[in-house]
Amino acid sequence: MKVDLISEHADPRAALGGADAGGQNVHVAELATALAARGHDVVVYTRRTSPAQPRRAFLAPGASVEYVRAGPAAPLPKDTLLPYMAAFAEELARCWSARPPDLVHAHFWMSGQAALAAAGGDLPVLQTFHALGTVKRRWQGSADTSPACRVAAEREIGERVDAVVATCSDEVRELRAMGVPAERVAVVPCGVDLGLFRPRPAVRRGPGTRVLSIGRLVPRKGVDTLVRALREVPGAELVIAGGGAEDDEAHRLRDLAAAYGLAGRVRVIGSVPRGRVPELMRSADVLVSVPWYEPFGIVPLEAMACGVPVIASGVGGHLDTVAGCGVLVPPRRPQALARALREVLAHPARRRSMGQSGAVRARQGYGWPRVAELTEAVYLSVLRERSGVESLELFGGGPLQDRSVRHGGEQPPAAG
Repeated sequence: MKVDLISEHADPRAALGGADAGGQNVHVAELATALAARGHDVVVYTRRTSPAQPRRAFLAPGASVEYVRAGPAAPLPKDTLLPYMAAFAEELARCWSARPPDLVHAHFWMSGQAALAAAGGDLPVLQTFHALGTVKRRWQGSADTSPACRVAAEREIGERVDAVVATCSDEVRELRAMGVPAERVAVVPCGVDLGLFRPRPAVRRGPGTRVLSIGRLVPRKGVDTLVRALREVPGAELVIAGGGAEDDEAHRLRDLAAAYGLAGRVRVIGSVPRGRVPELMRSADVLVSVPWYEPFGIVPLEAMACGVPVIASGVGGHLDTVAGCGVLVPPRRPQALARALREVLAHPARRRSMGQSGAVRARQGYGWPRVAELTEAVYLSVLRERSGVESLELFGGGPLQDRSVRHGGEQPPAAG
């Protein structure tokens, strides 16, 4: 089938590590590639951010990226893009009048708005939010820069689309609290590149233990919680990767480490090329990811796929991926994190067990071919429901409201 993915701010070909370039970029790129590998014709529509960008660019065999003129051809913070979504929708409508897709899958709330406006009810539209405004507002309060209309817009999108593809069970609870009809929600997790992220022997390094944090350098990622926890973990080295080494948050974290007398044990190294991330992960004794909130959390899953033990905050997608294989701690609680770190770092056998359990879980349930298969099944069910054909029996359930993707069958036993 012809599938169009809408990702207004997250270019699947963009370099990762900026404030608005992270998990969604990876998700859209990998999903498009995996769907194309299943024989589908996939086009990703994203906003043009440079005059040098072509109209269309290759992404993978059977998958391409269409750059849409909507607003200045320059990088802009995603929370400033709403005024340009009408132009984005108009361009989508022009493209679809010439060659309509069989189905549209929007990623992020503004993409959903544009997709619904352009489709005009004539095309099936599915939505993956990647993050919800209600959660962001709850945790960030006055620091939330989202447009004031976001929460109401997300509720309306959930009511109008043919299906919401949630990425974790925690998101389903949030959607239900927003009033999104349960029968429109299916759960399909994010995936991991098992060819790139896989267990291999770690490169030898110096003595001592290494704790790794990797991801965008923004306050909500909770890296400062980890720096504070390190005060109570003697001898451990902390490597912080992601973002720019001279970003404001990088300087804040260095200053915090220096204030605690940890400057010699904390290194902020900036962005790492994606091809080198697995090696960096495998160099660590434990990966820590403790954001205040997390729609899914791809970094812990990538570390699990590498066989690296994970400590994560008990929020969002971590409740599905890390629970039972790693250690969950409350967000913004440095002492709880310090206790977990001391326990994990003091017991090599436990670390090995956690790493093995995580690798099994990632391999069984989160490879992109599997995720694409499950996503395709939701697509087909929506198309059948639209055409009046009885719904497919999927995942051992019935209609759409009964679907909940099982993450690779039985979960491995809890580590430790």
